[in-house]
Amino acid sequence: MMNTHRIALALLLLFNAAPPPQNPTPPHPRFGAVEAYLLPDQAAEYRVGWDRMIIHWYERQPDSPDQWIITPEETERIGTAGVWGREIVGLLMGTPWWATDGATVGGVPRGLYLPVDDPNNLWAVFVRRMAGEYKGKINRWIIWNEPDIAVEDYGAQFEGSVEDYYQLIKVAYLAAKQANPEAVIHFAGLTYWHDFTRGRRPYLERFLEVARKDPSAREHNYYFDVFTTHVYFRSESVFSIVQFYRKILNKVGLRQPIWLNETNAAPNDDPHYPAGPLLPVTMDQQAAFIIQSNALALAAGAERIAVYKFFDHGGPPPGGESYGLFRPDGSARPAADAFRMVTTYFSGAQQTTYQLQPRHWLVTLNRGAAITRIAWARTANAVTLPLRATPNIAAVALFNHRGESIPIEADRKGYYRLTLPAALCDEVNGCVVGGSPWIVVETIGAAAETKAVRESG
Repeated sequence: MMNTHRIALALLLLFNAAPPPQNPTPPHPRFGAVEAYLLPDQAAEYRVGWDRMIIHWYERQPDSPDQWIITPEETERIGTAGVWGREIVGLLMGTPWWATDGATVGGVPRGLYLPVDDPNNLWAVFVRRMAGEYKGKINRWIIWNEPDIAVEDYGAQFEGSVEDYYQLIKVAYLAAKQANPEAVIHFAGLTYWHDFTRGRRPYLERFLEVARKDPSAREHNYYFDVFTTHVYFRSESVFSIVQFYRKILNKVGLRQPIWLNETNAAPNDDPHYPAGPLLPVTMDQQAAFIIQSNALALAAGAERIAVYKFFDHGGPPPGGESYGLFRPDGSARPAADAFRMVTTYFSGAQQTTYQLQPRHWLVTLNRGAAITRIAWARTANAVTLPLRATPNIAAVALFNHRGESIPIEADRKGYYRLTLPAALCDEVNGCVVGGSPWIVVETIGAAAETKAVRESG
């Protein structure tokens, strides 16, 4: 039986969500942060454009298919995000005990291979109801999380085979679009590294091999609208991994956009919250990583990017990794200032170009009324970079990765002279994060801006 009191309270909270600011700066949908809904005021201030919310099936229907539990907190978070202009993307996962012959949470749903309209296809019933009830509030659904972690590996989240995951996303695709034709189905975020380190063929390749055996797959774009991946710690891996997946998709004629749903580098030098990450990274390097990963994701062609995560609620476990832009006490790490630089000076990019040199990166974002260039050293050596000034600019500003402004002007030959600080590197891990980046923002003059708009239109 439904808990009508709980549902009524949830609806009340939805319609009484926190009001928007008096003069809001709308967020750009391209840049997100996972679990930003936990700090809604800060999420608005830092212009988080989208957020991911995990909805566990086993929490929605913990003991029987007759249950449907909606918490007031969830409804309030969705409502508040909508008020502030932040898109919520739902992630569906977690099988309840009564719906699987496998283990709770990771087990393959019972009836998965039955027709999508069969009431005994329990996963189809659940997804259809979710998509229908949240139509207009949540239109994007990620189907499970990191299925490429094999059952025998630490952190496994899905017990099924690649064939089972194909059926899982196929059923979700068909059921969701029955309830909401505007529903967008996202492939589960893949880790990449679990296959790479185990010497396995990439999960996406194995998935597509299964899909090609299904005569109906091609007409439905293999049953996913967006491909997603996760990349951590090494900033340059963002570029290479996004391009790696693009090549796999292109090989079979697929053109789905790629989202980088999780990226970050956890620091180990926060005196308030000591942690033990996989690779040694300072808080200053984490801030540099935020700048570099977003720039490189855009350069590689990613449609959207999200930092994992916005807020370390509850704190890291002893010896664990602390990823948050904000600490458990609500205070900001330097990475929060870096994220603000991204949402302020990377937004509105109409065209992205890049230069990959042996010793440095240069990413250029043409934003119409402004041009943003991001440069940093790749090696343990500083780099002197002459950067030609854009003609007809009205103003120029130089920022570091913490958002601090530094005076800059072109020399008589029309060049900015930048010294790119060396990266912190060691013999074991190499250069995990590039050197501290510089961000050059040029505002185009009125005449030049009019010309740019005319040419782009």
